[in-house]
Amino acid sequence: MLKLSEIKELIQLVDQTSVHELDIELEGTHLTIRKANKTEVVAAPSVPAQFVQVPQQAAPQFQNPAAAAEAAQQPAAEAKAADPNLHKIVSPMVGTFYRSPSPEKGPFVNVGDKVNEKTVVCILEAMKLMNELEAEVKGEIVEILVENGQLVEYGQPLFLVKTE
Repeated sequence: MLKLSEIKELIQLVDQTSVHELDIELEGTHLTIRKANKTEVVAAPSVPAQFVQVPQQAAPQFQNPAAAAEAAQQPAAEAKAADPNLHKIVSPMVGTFYRSPSPEKGPFVNVGDKVNEKTVVCILEAMKLMNELEAEVKGEIVEILVENGQLVEYGQPLFLVKTE
């Protein structure tokens, strides 16, 4: 028969090693020691979506109307981005994009708002630091290219501004 002190030692040994379960049978006594299932939560960075260009002759088949509408808007957005009168405000860092200073407050800017070089247009959070991003140009916000709370990459366009 095992003594209580010996059982405690075995429990400590199992706890300190990578062994998850120990079965001992000694003199008609059966002892099983199991570690509790531990779940670890690991945060992994989001991977940006990758797009593949489809050849012109292959027409996309959409299952729902929302996907078809989104696909129809993409060429229009690309045409806007190519317009020389539009200035792209791009992300100077990798971080999380926020349109407002807090969830209770309204966005810094909306489509149609006039901005100048010092107008704060959003906040980029990087490593728990909130960084205000200014418009850099004088003009009117034409389009907001990312969603609130979205992870953005360095150099990613965030806003399109029609310059004055």
